[in-house]
Amino acid sequence: MAGMTGSEIAKGGFDNEWEIISKFNNWKTDKDAQAWLEIMMYDLNEIISVKAEKPENKYKSDVNVVINIAIVKKNKRTKVLSVENIQVKLVTGENGFNQVEKKRVEQYKEAWHMPDEIATLLKLYDGELPPRKNSSNPKRMFANEFAEPEQQKLLDYFQQHLVMIVSDIIRGRGHFAAEWTLVINRDIKRTYYKWVLISINEAIGFYLGDCNVSITSRGNFKLGNVTLQRKGGDKGADTANMLQFKANPLILFNDETAMYSKTI
Repeated sequence: MAGMTGSEIAKGGFDNEWEIISKFNNWKTDKDAQAWLEIMMYDLNEIISVKAEKPENKYKSDVNVVINIAIVKKNKRTKVLSVENIQVKLVTGENGFNQVEKKRVEQYKEAWHMPDEIATLLKLYDGELPPRKNSSNPKRMFANEFAEPEQQKLLDYFQQHLVMIVSDIIRGRGHFAAEWTLVINRDIKRTYYKWVLISINEAIGFYLGDCNVSITSRGNFKLGNVTLQRKGGDKGADTANMLQFKANPLILFNDETAMYSKTI
């Protein structure tokens, strides 16, 4: 995959991050990669080399790009190395609603300093604790099955910590926290693809939406444009009892970002 040319990728569409890496590594002839670098505020005339790779211990970034540039000021040439962490979302068709992150309640409790009462309710919600007698499901409870004061406490907690929560699940933390979001959308038949590259802060703004927090008719949580639900599945294994955040990266395509779209 590393030797694939930009034109070969264009014909085949996008399947994984290695194709994005290949485009960056072929930046001298790849028009998309050149546009991405310019969006990240690099002058193509100053670039000496570009080296893209997958981080071994990624958290939220899927591709790391090292850009070696030479800046000339007052007849003095200075070399500078810059690193960009890019989160890549590959979407086929018009439905991009997919998992952003999943973890145990205890992991979120520690990261977000969650009160014991909130953690207990969420464990009832995802099935880590056995449901109460009023539950309609033998495996877990739905958010709208809690007592109204409990529902309000959950909503208040999510509302008060909404920006932190959405930022954490979208950007991540630490050395490999994402700085950019690149969304690639192609049709099933691979006749076209389009893309949008925006800063992670802009992406977080899209996912926050109107910053409204609510309980859905299905008994899940809506946090801005992010849905929180029980993971489920896994043929009934214990790993089904986790919290799962889902979102649609296609919301990043709009009138303002459309200028970065490309159709072939």
